[in-house]
Amino acid sequence: MWRAALTLTAVLWLVGCASTPGGSGGPAPAPTAPIDYTGRDGPPAAPPPNLADIPNAEPRVETIKPGGANKPYEIAGQRYEPIAADVPYRERGLASWYGRKFHGRPTSSGEPYDMYAMTAAHPTLPIPSYARVRNPANGREIVVRINDRGPFHSGRIIDLSYTAALKLDLLRGVAPVEVERLTHEAIRTGAWHQQAPAQTFAVAATPSPAPSVVQNITSAPPPATSAQPVASVAAAAEPPAPDVPTPALPPRLDPSDVTPAAATPARGFWVQLGAFRQRDGADRLHQRLSSDLSWLAPLLAVFNDRNLLRVQAGPYADRAEAARVAQRVRASASLAAVVIERR
Repeated sequence: MWRAALTLTAVLWLVGCASTPGGSGGPAPAPTAPIDYTGRDGPPAAPPPNLADIPNAEPRVETIKPGGANKPYEIAGQRYEPIAADVPYRERGLASWYGRKFHGRPTSSGEPYDMYAMTAAHPTLPIPSYARVRNPANGREIVVRINDRGPFHSGRIIDLSYTAALKLDLLRGVAPVEVERLTHEAIRTGAWHQQAPAQTFAVAATPSPAPSVVQNITSAPPPATSAQPVASVAAAAEPPAPDVPTPALPPRLDPSDVTPAAATPARGFWVQLGAFRQRDGADRLHQRLSSDLSWLAPLLAVFNDRNLLRVQAGPYADRAEAARVAQRVRASASLAAVVIERR
């Protein structure tokens, strides 16, 4: 997802707060640095292999200090009051992710953002702290370390690192998740290792829907932890209202028994492989491609867009990379693959 530069400005301001003496006072004045509206975020051009094998963040008790990144702040007229205490917290809402544009840049904790680490950004959870994030569409869970602020979009509750999103199978855009903070007591006793019991989750406000992912063809592995979000890759795409079930945490399901929840396609370059009016045609094509082109399978998705079911692969970092993939598909699968850009 592509987060507006507003987020970057917010993060840079928060980093400044972290180094301000006596940071327990009121919010600092609005940032005055120029906002970069032209930069674009996205996945790495050449991600390292075996990212799915990166382990979760290992929770440990870390002191929560008032002030700094836990100081109240205001973004675009919205005031945020970070939690500066070791308290339980559970919430259900939309997750997004951010990538190469912010790799190596400072987060609101002052640590550099590492898109290959298991970290995340949250508007109000204590920094630092640890959270379990669950994708209810496939039952996958990860543990991330919260070290940044964001996202600042209605309905979105957490920004994941690239690797964290990959492990939850959320790289295609914005999708519903459940977030549970791990308390110091749970970390000390090791209770966080246990399967989370059914709990009540607060539900974030949700914006209007956008094109939805009807089916994912990727199979993502287990969880991991990452750095803090500075900008989310799905930021500019309008997220859909998540299909939120009852407040109780649903039982664990085998991914093969579940149809993935609707998600907003991420902005960027995609390779369109076919468009169908009937679901069975799209299903047959994605099954064929998943079987015949195993290298492409993790990036396949079927989008319901303007009354057509579009089989696409992506997103890719730039048009040239997408064009190379399209050419490879045309040569190996005899398909009229075309490159499209989602703005």
